Amino acid sequence: MDFMEPVNVFKALANASRIRMLKWLGDPDRYFPFDPVSPEALSRKHGVCVGLLQKKSGLSQSTVSHYLAILQKAGLVTASRQGQWTYYKRNEKALKSVSRFLKEEI
Repeated sequence: MDFMEPVNVFKALANASRIRMLKWLGDPDRYFPFDPVSPEALSRKHGVCVGLLQKKSGLSQSTVSHYLAILQKAGLVTASRQGQWTYYKRNEKALKSVSRFLKEEI
């Protein structure tokens, strides 16, 4: 895990809701059906917006934002801002690094 602090990664993964969010972000087409009428449909290009994650999780918007900030600090997700919307994607390179770390270092 060259570019990540292992302790932050494992702290970020020590929460079932954050793990579910990572799972959903890994296959957004499966977990967030396309809705061409919704402004969140733009998420197909940029990632998944906080609003969709909030609706799916049933958590408050502030909790979802906090959890995503933790995942981002750990390097597990990336964020991009598009106007008033913030979109999140999984950082696949980081997740591969975590897997390699577990396999080789522990």
